[in-house]
Amino acid sequence: MSRPAWYRSLYWRVALGLVAFLALMLAAQAAVFIWATDRMAESMPVRNPQRLAAIIASDISAALGNTPALDVQQYVREHYGNVYQTFLVVMSSGTTASNRDDPPMELAAALHAELERRAQLAERRLAGRGEGEPPRRGPGLLGPQERLRILRADGPRANIAPIVAGNALAGLVAVLPGRPPLSRVARDLGPTLALVGGSVLAVGVGLIAFVVFGPVRRRLRQVQAATERLGQGDLGARVPEGGGDEVAALARSFNLMAGELAARAEALQASDRVRRQLLADVSHELMTPLTAMRGYLETLAMAELTLDPPTRERYLRIVDEETRRLERIIGDLLDLARLEGGGSSLRREPVDTRTLFERVALRHERELAARGIRLVTRVDPAAAPVVGDPDRLEQALQNLAANALRHTPDGGEITLAAERIPRPSSGQAGDATRIIVRDTGPGIAPAHLPLIFDRFYKADAARAGGGSGLGLSIVKAIVERHGGTITARNDGGAVFEIRLPIEIQKP
Repeated sequence: MSRPAWYRSLYWRVALGLVAFLALMLAAQAAVFIWATDRMAESMPVRNPQRLAAIIASDISAALGNTPALDVQQYVREHYGNVYQTFLVVMSSGTTASNRDDPPMELAAALHAELERRAQLAERRLAGRGEGEPPRRGPGLLGPQERLRILRADGPRANIAPIVAGNALAGLVAVLPGRPPLSRVARDLGPTLALVGGSVLAVGVGLIAFVVFGPVRRRLRQVQAATERLGQGDLGARVPEGGGDEVAALARSFNLMAGELAARAEALQASDRVRRQLLADVSHELMTPLTAMRGYLETLAMAELTLDPPTRERYLRIVDEETRRLERIIGDLLDLARLEGGGSSLRREPVDTRTLFERVALRHERELAARGIRLVTRVDPAAAPVVGDPDRLEQALQNLAANALRHTPDGGEITLAAERIPRPSSGQAGDATRIIVRDTGPGIAPAHLPLIFDRFYKADAARAGGGSGLGLSIVKAIVERHGGTITARNDGGAVFEIRLPIEIQKP
């Protein structure tokens, strides 16, 4: 059985499905990576901690300017909750805020101390004196820009930036150095990534199961169901053969096997019917002469019955005839069994058809002359000798001639002809010899032509007349053992045509 095309192969479909699944996974991973990168970019406005501290401090300063009673802790959580870099906000009011739930407490204490130090230093700078010196100017003599510059004089050193609200230092912002912990990123993005990955995996598996394995599973279940039906005796169980993959090839193989099993089962049933019919026919054919013989022998054995010599002689002659008839039937049955079963070996030698015709004519010479039947023989000069068993071939022709003689009316004609014909275009080499046996009798009823080579078939006139009903069956077996064929038809009488192959003899 031919293999399916590669693009229809189940293995290629599975491979393509896996490639498509991997492509889907990669596309999903790329999308998630872009999304996560964007989230992380949003959560980290700048990569420099000092710059980040300055930005947060400036933002809170502006928010305090607009809302003096601002809840710094809530504001930090709402606006900077997605920033992965940890920072701490310490206000002069004592409030501490962070974008994370676990800020280091030691940093909070240090920032409070730094805030007090910077507040004192800012007051001295606003007063225009150094540490321990008397003031040289009042705070009210400075402009807003100059005051802001003085309050921010220490700048964002050591990742710390001041929060200025109004004319005072309101607090400090400190950003922890180093990168944010990976566990924090995983904790924030992990559920989303797991949900996306699980969804993509479920969709991919579902698509592969639906597109690749779903149809295969359904078709394999059809094969399984048909196998179970076949095992239960349903010889008509078949599997749909749609598709061009391995499952379709399996379905075709199963259907072929089922068809062969059905054909064999039917052949066995037919053989059983033939065997039963043959047994019935043989029993009937054997019982007829046996019954006659038994009846006459029982009559002859009756002591109280007196038979005259002519009657006794006639009874004995009938018994002898029935005995010979029984012997012929048994001989024909054994002969047919050997021919059909291959039990007898055939000789292989050139046989001249002209010689066969002469022997047929000699055997039936007296009956032909007595009934005024003319026997015509024609042999084509181009008809080469056939190769086979001369005795068996003569037996076949003698049976056909006897059958023709039995059904040809007195004064009729029987024709034996042989000619060479080309072998039909059936893949066989060489020519064949055609042997024709024709009579001028009533012919064979068309309804009985297909049956005349069956054993014991004598339903029509062509098979009646005292024969055993095995003659034509033996002829058919002999011809087929020689690799030939035999047919029957009507053409002004019954016509039997034998075709035997010509085997070319090597010199």
